[in-house]
Amino acid sequence: MDFQAGILQDGSPMESLEKQLICPICLEMFSKPVVILPCQHNLCRKCANDVFQASNPYWQSRGSVISGGRFRCPSSRHEVLLDRHGVYGLQRNLLVENIIDIYKQECSRRPLKKGEHPMCKEHEDERINIYCVTCEVPTCSMCKVFGAHKDCEVAPLQTIFQGQKTELNNCISMLVAGNDRIQTIISQLEDSCRSTEENSEAAKRELCARFDALAALLEEKKSELLQRIAHEQGDKTGFVQGLIRRYKEQLEKSSRLVETAIQAMEETGGAAFLMNAKQLIKTIVEASKGGRLEKIEHGYESMDAFSVSLDHLAEAVRALDFNPAEEDEEYFDGEEEEAEE
Repeated sequence: MDFQAGILQDGSPMESLEKQLICPICLEMFSKPVVILPCQHNLCRKCANDVFQASNPYWQSRGSVISGGRFRCPSSRHEVLLDRHGVYGLQRNLLVENIIDIYKQECSRRPLKKGEHPMCKEHEDERINIYCVTCEVPTCSMCKVFGAHKDCEVAPLQTIFQGQKTELNNCISMLVAGNDRIQTIISQLEDSCRSTEENSEAAKRELCARFDALAALLEEKKSELLQRIAHEQGDKTGFVQGLIRRYKEQLEKSSRLVETAIQAMEETGGAAFLMNAKQLIKTIVEASKGGRLEKIEHGYESMDAFSVSLDHLAEAVRALDFNPAEEDEEYFDGEEEEAEE
């Protein structure tokens, strides 16, 4: 108890306590009943109802069958969901209400200090208690009777105070509702950004899959054509190698006949020479006549028949592009019409 009394007697803690009891909507001390939001922030029920009505203009009274709505806490921007009872479904913060009662009781017992109420600069002993409607400034009674505002129209300070406070409260409600709409637009834009990223990734995957399939088809076709070239190569080289073997065999036979003929030429005896010469000459003549083997034609080794022109495919690949859908064109046309409007 002594500790609490020490805090209440000190001006600075009282000011700090008062700041904690200020509603962020009306900027005044909380008025009963005080409701507590799910984010643990507090609002006057009337202020909470004003914000709720501004965010949900079509919401009706508690007796209606219309479902609840939502609004954002002005302190934390946390979204508050309400049922069909509206702000009357929120719990009251009895602790804050009790603190306000204690604070007001303590303030009523404290003597009013001179500095706690604005004083007139022209008449230092006079409190500012009226409002000059003509000059739109608060002033004192002496200024109205004898001072600069004696010819001006004045009104009770409390009347102007309540009117401007109500106007400011309406402005705050408008700002809060506008902020809620802006937050909704931001959420929609963020959703659009996420959808754009997801759709882009899907389009990339589809494009890669199509190009991979095309590359696989080209690789398959390349393997097929390479096999045909290899088959032709095997046929031609096999035929040429067969000719080479036959020509080598003929060369070997011819070389042996040459050796036999040379040995026969070394024979000095006429009778011995003539016994083999006629048959040898006949064998050489037959070998000469039968030794004409096949020859390959000119350009036999050429593989020009297997050349492939890919120029048209290269041009087709270079011409690849995205085909704009008709609905996209209509979407852009609609945007241009909206921009013109």
